[in-house]
Amino acid sequence: MNIVIINGSPRKKGRTGIAARFIAKKYNAELIDLSEANIPLYSGESEQTELSQVQQLKKIVKEADAVILASPEYHSGMSGALKNALDFLGSEQFAHKPVALLAVAGGGKGGINALNNMRVVVRGLYANAIPKQLVLDPHCFDYEQNTLTYESEELVDALFKELIMYTKLYQTI
Repeated sequence: MNIVIINGSPRKKGRTGIAARFIAKKYNAELIDLSEANIPLYSGESEQTELSQVQQLKKIVKEADAVILASPEYHSGMSGALKNALDFLGSEQFAHKPVALLAVAGGGKGGINALNNMRVVVRGLYANAIPKQLVLDPHCFDYEQNTLTYESEELVDALFKELIMYTKLYQTI
């Protein structure tokens, strides 16, 4: 099964990147890291579709059986980097595709607005955001080991298992 995770954080050393790299490694998922992807600001101009980084983004997502979107919450929404990348994509890449949503928050009540924001955009791409979603707060990370805590790993496992279930269901139709 071909799973892609998109690290929607523009920060090279952010917590969202830690979570995305953990998921990519543990589940053998392909990682699109927007902190390194060098995707231009979407303008809608046709010449942007010819850029190699845009063509590569479209190809990877189209070939995926399922996608995980990971984003920090910025001002009650997903990161601009993730929204910008998604603006280059459409139903050709996402139609009916199962998508898991993961937000990384600063603590307190954060994260839920980013998840809701991602869910609305995923619906606009004609993808299927799975019901289970996840917020990881600062205490969910093992900063010394640059990974997640054991308890957080279990939460990610549950999210991933549900994504696989929906992906298998979709593949049967």
